Amino acid sequence: MPESAPAAARLVVITRPRAQADGLAQAVLASGRQAEVLPLLEIGPALDVAPLLAALAELDDFALVAFVSPNAVDAAFAHLEHWPPAVPVAVVGEGSRAALARHGVAAPRFTIFSPLDAARSDSEHLLEQLDLAPLAGRRVLIVRGDGGRELLADALRAAGARVEAVAAYRRTVPQLTRALGARLRALLAQPNDWIITSSEALRGLAGLVDGLAAQDAPADWPARLRGQRLVVPHARILETARALGFGHVVLSGSGDARLIAALQSQE
Repeated sequence: MPESAPAAARLVVITRPRAQADGLAQAVLASGRQAEVLPLLEIGPALDVAPLLAALAELDDFALVAFVSPNAVDAAFAHLEHWPPAVPVAVVGEGSRAALARHGVAAPRFTIFSPLDAARSDSEHLLEQLDLAPLAGRRVLIVRGDGGRELLADALRAAGARVEAVAAYRRTVPQLTRALGARLRALLAQPNDWIITSSEALRGLAGLVDGLAAQDAPADWPARLRGQRLVVPHARILETARALGFGHVVLSGSGDARLIAALQSQE
């Protein structure tokens, strides 16, 4: 397929973890595009779930619970039957809001805080929507993966909140197996549109392709990767892509509908 191929002829590569990929793949197909699911992060349970279970057993004691991702929502609700309506929830993106809705947690019955600007779905813009003063001296729970940014926790602590952060899941980049290598070679042999919803996944992809180039040396796989077009929902992922040398990046804003609209805008 030549580089000048129309966008509608490009394959859409969905790199979300498997559990969150199928719905988006169906939406891509419904829009008239072809999709391939290539999970770039593998999601597993936290190595130690005891802190998560202890926190969930005391949900009524928290003034706010923040989920950093859809995976955090799903991992927590694997241990919950219902959410107490009196406990407000905070999320950083539309994907997490949609994950809550799948578990029966949605406005107006429940109070959910999130950034107003879907293109800036991050901790900084979530903090702008929170009234921090009433949280002073009160317990706030952050449910996240292993590791991650500390900005939200640090800001809440600075406001006097008693922050407890617990790992609900862990993320790993897949190993470069023979099968994965073959899929990457096939995908990089032509121009595609890649939906990238995590900076960590993008860095992992770059590392996998560097490994592919080492196997096939001399090979131009890294250059081919950076010539692909990326669609990303968050400004932070855009910054990561630019730092890694990608030249064709479209910022969509948060949520599957905006990702699909961004794909269609390139046709």
